[in-house]
Amino acid sequence: MRRSELIAVGIVATLFIVGIYMYPRLPNLIASHWNAQGQVDGYMSKFWGLFLLPLISVGLVLLFVAIPKIDPLKGNIEKFRTFYDRFVILFMVFFLYLYLLTVLWNIGMRYNFGQVLAPAFGGLFYYVGVLIEHAKQNWFVGIRTPWTLSSEDVWDKTHATGAKLFKIIGVVALLGVLLPNFALFFVLIPVLIVTVYVIVYSYVAYQREISMGYRSGENTKLR
Repeated sequence: MRRSELIAVGIVATLFIVGIYMYPRLPNLIASHWNAQGQVDGYMSKFWGLFLLPLISVGLVLLFVAIPKIDPLKGNIEKFRTFYDRFVILFMVFFLYLYLLTVLWNIGMRYNFGQVLAPAFGGLFYYVGVLIEHAKQNWFVGIRTPWTLSSEDVWDKTHATGAKLFKIIGVVALLGVLLPNFALFFVLIPVLIVTVYVIVYSYVAYQREISMGYRSGENTKLR
């Protein structure tokens, strides 16, 4: 098992240990969801409030482990495997942080949820930019549109652009620390805008490739 996978499994185990330890110490109904202003607007039973996230994390780790093995272009994933492994660790740390914030809130600590999540979102999205900057053509990781999957050149151009934009999202997300009531908006709105932009960008880049006559049977196939 790879080091990143061992760390991810360790984080999952930590989630369950914390949940088991805190179970008798929490009320039967616990806060589980916060709105864009960082206010509680949803509750769950104690069991699901404590163990839903750990159970989801089990599925995520299994998926992260499986992707490099089942992707038809697994050889390409190996080319940026170091960055992929680091992302797996970072994502699981993000999950642990989110879980601990939820538990701490339910034992009486108070803070603006969006504000304390802002640095975590900033770091996560900045590293998404780093990851896709190095991502090679594959079926699971990166900006996967019909056009990026049909042309390596379009894949490379789209990911070079997307990498810069996701890094910018990471920086913008940090504004949530200063403006806590709008913290989640500094994440959600930029992500939506960038997602739409890179999809359109990949389509335009593909059409431009065709119109300029650069597309060849060799480099439009996944390999």
